[in-house]
Amino acid sequence: MPYFDAASAAPLHPVARQALLAALDEGWADPARLYREGRRARLLLDAARETAAEAVGCRPDELVFTPSGTRAVHVGVEGALAGRRRVGGHLVVSAVEHSSVLHAAEAHEARGGTRTEVPVDRSGAVTPAGYAEALRPDTALACLQSANHEVGTLQPVAEVAELCRAAGVPLLVDAAQSLAWGQVPGEWSLLTGSAHKWGGPPGVGLLAVRKGVRFAPQGPADERESGRSAGFENIPAVVAAAASLRAVRAEAEAEAARLRVLVDRIRRRVARLVPDVEVVGAADLRLPHLVTFSCLYVDGETLLHELDRAGFSVSSGSSCTSSTLTPSHVLKAMGVLSEGNVRVSLPPGTTAEDVNRFLEVLPTAVAGVREQLGAVPPATPVAPDAESLQIDALGERCPQPVISLARAVLRVPVGGTVTVVSDDEVARLDIPAWCAMRGHEYLGEAPAPVGTSYRVRRLH
Repeated sequence: MPYFDAASAAPLHPVARQALLAALDEGWADPARLYREGRRARLLLDAARETAAEAVGCRPDELVFTPSGTRAVHVGVEGALAGRRRVGGHLVVSAVEHSSVLHAAEAHEARGGTRTEVPVDRSGAVTPAGYAEALRPDTALACLQSANHEVGTLQPVAEVAELCRAAGVPLLVDAAQSLAWGQVPGEWSLLTGSAHKWGGPPGVGLLAVRKGVRFAPQGPADERESGRSAGFENIPAVVAAAASLRAVRAEAEAEAARLRVLVDRIRRRVARLVPDVEVVGAADLRLPHLVTFSCLYVDGETLLHELDRAGFSVSSGSSCTSSTLTPSHVLKAMGVLSEGNVRVSLPPGTTAEDVNRFLEVLPTAVAGVREQLGAVPPATPVAPDAESLQIDALGERCPQPVISLARAVLRVPVGGTVTVVSDDEVARLDIPAWCAMRGHEYLGEAPAPVGTSYRVRRLH
């Protein structure tokens, strides 16, 4: 059964498994102790730190291990902000950061700090100019991911790092998605990663803090990991994480070239095989193994279940797969279609046969979901029966408001308008996206007594 969700968690690398099993016998003792077992554990921990630091591109004494990538982000953000509290309490992040970064930013605001979110374009990329505009005299820290976790777009880290350096502001880079493929370019100040993203065991994160960066660890005090990550180190997992990072790096160039060909095949063929699909994210400046697309008139959760039954494990940023019924903040910031969203992220070893079979299964799965939802277009043209229509979509959830709009627009003449009244948060994103995809004019939104009204003009 092909597993196509490596961006969430990569399968355990064989080297990680071997290192983990070997370290279980050798790395169980307290590395802070001076007796033989403690010294052996310390040697394993130090060797793992040197290996990870070499992969990251920092000094071993600049890197600590944490219980997770999320914890590394929070420790890094809180420590850097606390270390520069005399400068001010302003934090800069991009609108598409991982939720761990945005949650750390929310916690900072709850403590009285301020935050500026830098917008992105439709590919999901920030501009250096956006960061230059956001930096202020009281900016204590800026954060920017190296690559987006949902659409794969690479960010201009080196350029933003240079702007931050010139302004005297440290830059924290969330490199969880890109570390498997290479070092992060530029003069960043702090960097975080997570082992389960590159084929290491879950429960291991890393935080690098460059020498000279003002940093004041927050939270529980502990002498371990330079006082920056409290708790007894999981040495077997750390050893496995470092060993697997070195292994995937050795394979990265060849594997990236191979997977990029397969992802390019998906990007090209999905739009040809499935009607009304939007492939999102950068076409060129992107991770080699990840592609995301959204399908009109499709319930994301139902589509994922259909693909799972067909033997494919994929992910989604669609609100239809979320208990909160809100769209992915990444897709929302990009201003692209969110309904029927599918993220395919190929793990190392994925074959062309796996991808070809996925492309065979996908059109049938999408067509089946659309048929279940009544989104199949009529066999014969519908005669217009009004100059304008208002559709009550209150209580309907993604993708039903857009399906209702697609039906209604056929009932007005060219130049006529349709107003959709909806209380679904996703309609604010998906109705304009539908207009762009189908070639109609989006006239805007206005408050309604209940929900929001969205006006559309039929153009053909």
